[in-house]
Amino acid sequence: MSRISKFIAAFLIPFTAFGAPFGGMPFAYWKTGITSVAFTANYLLVAGGGSGGCRVGGGGGGGGVLASSTTLHTGTTYTITVGAGGTSVTDSSGTGHAGNNGGDSTLSGSDITTLDAVGGGGGGDYTNIAAKTGGSGGGAGGFNGYPNNTGGSGTSGQGYAGGSNGPAAGGGGGAGNVGSDGNGTALGGNGGDGITSSITGSTVYYGGGGGGANGYTTTGNASGGAGGGGYGGMDSNGGNATSYGGGGGGARDQNDVGGFTSGYGYQGVLIISSTRTATTITGSYSSSTVGSNTVYTFTGSGTIKY
Repeated sequence: MSRISKFIAAFLIPFTAFGAPFGGMPFAYWKTGITSVAFTANYLLVAGGGSGGCRVGGGGGGGGVLASSTTLHTGTTYTITVGAGGTSVTDSSGTGHAGNNGGDSTLSGSDITTLDAVGGGGGGDYTNIAAKTGGSGGGAGGFNGYPNNTGGSGTSGQGYAGGSNGPAAGGGGGAGNVGSDGNGTALGGNGGDGITSSITGSTVYYGGGGGGANGYTTTGNASGGAGGGGYGGMDSNGGNATSYGGGGGGARDQNDVGGFTSGYGYQGVLIISSTRTATTITGSYSSSTVGSNTVYTFTGSGTIKY
């Protein structure tokens, strides 16, 4: 064997027989590179808010809110579901209806435990139909059952309970605090406030509860909680929720004529932020840059892969 052939053989043997000298990894491994990289992503996951009840209806509960960080991996596809807001309800003469819960919002993937923000609870109503549990609970409906109507409970770590009737209707719970109890026969309870997040670069409230409907007064009305909660009705329709995860306001039918409609809950959202840029993304989303991070805001269901 020539000296050149001996040199080539001596160079190749470490790779072909014993593995490369780079940490013992074979040649094919370090040539192709690592196929998956772990990285940290911050997220804000908000469920849809519940709608208010009608005929002295309680306020809808705010959608549950999860805000934290998780470890994701490049090459893995993650699936996003964005919950819808609870739909409004309308009373007929002498008959009320409890509000509808909002939909859950989820983030799932093969390498993470599924994150599930629970939809807000619907508000209770006059005919003693209980307020519903949820991410945050709906407020109690007014009058019938006073003082035994209590608000629906919230989900631990996501939101708070709705307010009780007093006998005016209770406010829906928010992601930040409980809904207020109804104020005697007069004003409904205010919705509980949501919580703030600055993940988008601006400080914004999410998941506020809706206001409860008034009792006998038609002066003033209960306010929705910060974070999109709708106002409570004062012989009128309830106010619709106005931002992500907000609960709708309860409707008040003072003269039992029928046709009054509660406020609807607002849809949820997923916002995810990291130093990585997605390679494949589907669904309804927008993107922005905050510092060194790329932020994706999903307002509809979809997928993302980095």
